[in-house]
Amino acid sequence: MKILNKKYIYALLAAIPLLSMQSCQKDFLDEELITSRNTDDYKTTEGLDGLVTGMYQSLRFHFNYEWAYATTNYGTDEFWIGGDRTKEMWGTYGSTLNSLTGETANVWDNMYGAINSANTVIANVPEFYTDGNLKNTRLGEGYFIRAFNYFKLVKQYGGVPIKLDPSYTVQLEFTRSTAQEVFEQVVSDFTKAYELLPTEGAQTGRITKWAAAHFLAKVYLTRASELYADWNETTKDADLENTVKFGKEVIEQSGHRLADNFRDLWNFTKPDGPNETLPEIILAAQFSNNVATAGRYGNQLHLHYPSVYQNLAGMQRDIPGGREFQRLRTSDYSVDVYDRVHDSRFWKTFKTEYLCNKPEAAPKWDATNAPSADLVNQVKFKGGEVSIKYIVNGAGDTRYTAENIKKRAPHMFVRYFNGNTQGYKGAHGNYEASRYLTMSKFADGSRNSVANQFGNRDGILARLGETYLLVAEAYGRQGKYDQAMPFINEIRKRAAYKDGEDRSAYVDGGIAYKNNEVVPVTSFVSLSERNTYYESNNMQETTAATTTAMTLTVNDIWTATDQFYTELGASSNQDKFLVFILNERSRELMGELLRWEDLSRTKTLVKRAQIFSNEANPVEGTHYVRPIPQSFLDAIQTSGRPLSAPEKQAMQNPGY
Repeated sequence: MKILNKKYIYALLAAIPLLSMQSCQKDFLDEELITSRNTDDYKTTEGLDGLVTGMYQSLRFHFNYEWAYATTNYGTDEFWIGGDRTKEMWGTYGSTLNSLTGETANVWDNMYGAINSANTVIANVPEFYTDGNLKNTRLGEGYFIRAFNYFKLVKQYGGVPIKLDPSYTVQLEFTRSTAQEVFEQVVSDFTKAYELLPTEGAQTGRITKWAAAHFLAKVYLTRASELYADWNETTKDADLENTVKFGKEVIEQSGHRLADNFRDLWNFTKPDGPNETLPEIILAAQFSNNVATAGRYGNQLHLHYPSVYQNLAGMQRDIPGGREFQRLRTSDYSVDVYDRVHDSRFWKTFKTEYLCNKPEAAPKWDATNAPSADLVNQVKFKGGEVSIKYIVNGAGDTRYTAENIKKRAPHMFVRYFNGNTQGYKGAHGNYEASRYLTMSKFADGSRNSVANQFGNRDGILARLGETYLLVAEAYGRQGKYDQAMPFINEIRKRAAYKDGEDRSAYVDGGIAYKNNEVVPVTSFVSLSERNTYYESNNMQETTAATTTAMTLTVNDIWTATDQFYTELGASSNQDKFLVFILNERSRELMGELLRWEDLSRTKTLVKRAQIFSNEANPVEGTHYVRPIPQSFLDAIQTSGRPLSAPEKQAMQNPGY
């Protein structure tokens, strides 16, 4: 059912700035924003309901502004720094990544702001609610939000101060708990949420029992990972069992199911459209196109992935192409990790073509490069025809050179020219910092102008595709590889092309809103060029299913030649499985704000950066966690006085 709009949205206490900058939407979120409340409001069911609504707004923080990608995608194997180096310190791990770097405090402050709201809810709901079911739901939401934010904090910073009671006045004395203690609190809170929350949310976007189960599986797997090996031996076996237990509950009992087509997840047709209510989505931060309540940021992920296209002849910035902040340059690893013939996820994740949208400025053939004399001084392409083409070929392809691509109609960007050798550092072809393969998962054509930064797409925080991989990884870590394979193969079979599926529909990386043109044959100079396009991109223009090729056995993992085992030094079955599952997580979850935390928890960040990054240089023992914000260290006290410089350093993470 739909919840009726209330008069107010209840923000956090005035001392906590979090919710005054968040946007609001969808049913129970689509309300008038105010920021001035008295603490007595939280002693009524109406006030507490509003405070819970405010907690949901805090989920949107993870898709706002620069911190969204900088603290999660930069400095990993999946993405390099693009042409705009605004946040390069997160991608290089240079000296300017320190306690003063703005995003460290942004994440810290906003997580604790949401925790303070959750503490207020947890403290007051039992006293002021009489409806048992509603009491349990609100209390469960409070425990979930507190656990969710402490989980984020421990993944980013390691051990942090634990505060479980609401703050109504300024408090200045805090000590850091250990990471082990924070994990214990997170498990406790998620478990209570799991026990209290309903199996179905009253409105779209509400947290359910299954969201708590998914995150319990994830917390247990995280705690069982390599980063915590100095203390997790006594809990690791039970944690892996619990990952399987809770993950399988979500898969088998929740009613959530995988989308039929991987493309469905990213085929954004309109705000609050079909792709945002797919059964695969377990939890999403809710955004909408309600201008009156858009807030300061909106969902800004659509800005950060696109490469520059607007300054090429025949092109101008438009809504389908996106506003190119060019922060996240797709790495060589991210291209090579896919089987680009059989795995449709590659073509449904990346954009390889752009259509001419400024025909009056289209380039013309000159006498040197025109395919025939009658084309000299004629435009190379017309409006709506392919104007930019990214060729995703491999080393050893002899067909392209810097000179002969001038004889092609579109602007051509080729990954490997004739004579280039295989590499993972980008020193080949004519891809560059501002011209690279764009990830299109978060394209947002619902914005009202090309300059608008306020995206309206929901931000997925948990989906069943990841749940399958959590269970598979837990089984693999237990050495139960045969039991892991069905969960891996369920994901891979969904990724396979189906019988009759048209590959050519995906050369645009999936159909973005307002950009649903299928590439016409006429956009190629000739039919032979069309055929060459598919061949050179390791793509097959066929309608046959690829399910068999995408289904693996355990032996396929051990003997695979394309899983980077040699580069990463994986020799044992356990090592190979970890390499494989991290690669499979890339194929399934590319760019979904998970990678840095995955590589940190598995302590593979440094090794993978050395091999696959063109400039990231993380330091062992330092960069598996972030610096504690200087603003926090400067504000807190001990025994009524500010911390001394040595005391601040003692509270800081090593190496910062």
